[in-house]
Amino acid sequence: MVSATYHGFPAAVGVSRLTVYDWPTVEGLPGGGTPHLHLTCGEGYVVTAGRGAVQTLTTSGFEETPLEPGTVAWFTPGTIHRLVNDQGLEITVVMQNSGLPEAGDAVLTLPQDLLADPETYAGAVRLPADVPDAEQAKAARVRRDLATRRFLELREATENGDPEPLAAFQRAAAELVRPRLDAWERRWREGAHAAAEATRAQLAALRGKDDTHLTAARVSATGPAARGRFGMCGRLAVYPGI
Repeated sequence: MVSATYHGFPAAVGVSRLTVYDWPTVEGLPGGGTPHLHLTCGEGYVVTAGRGAVQTLTTSGFEETPLEPGTVAWFTPGTIHRLVNDQGLEITVVMQNSGLPEAGDAVLTLPQDLLADPETYAGAVRLPADVPDAEQAKAARVRRDLATRRFLELREATENGDPEPLAAFQRAAAELVRPRLDAWERRWREGAHAAAEATRAQLAALRGKDDTHLTAARVSATGPAARGRFGMCGRLAVYPGI
């Protein structure tokens, strides 16, 4: 029998607060994040401060969505995305399948040779630990600029009617994550699947005039487990267990 209780964050989504990098980009924009895609997770932005945009690239082409306070924007898995920071852009990020993004669901748009195998890719994206903040920032910026140059190449090829570079990146990204799929499925079953199944059980119970799951109601709260962490798109405040 499926349990009618689920105590995780609603719908098993992940939440973080993001201050987008203000480092000038390789093509001269005021600031911005590292282009990447997610293999199985949709992502949403709730803009809380500043101005900017999210640039996206799919097989349908390139788009730019303006972002300002009050904007809510979201996209599906497979969307290459890149945040552009025009002025003080801050976002609350809502991520599908809490835990999967941190488990390697994101793949950066690095040059094709760095996507050859999981070990090569991991070495290319790893930031140094236990070093001064300035050294981590330098490494994060180098990583961002490398991915941005490839993103601009993929965008140009797509806009010029050549779909193969983007398709090759998608194939490489899918191959990189294949060894992790069993672990991802376990996280999904314990998170998003369990949350949906709890709702199904609650509906069935209420239909049968059984309201006992209401007696298991509870309240939870938490604060950031880490502040200022160097993420793909900016400095992150990360919440545990969400």
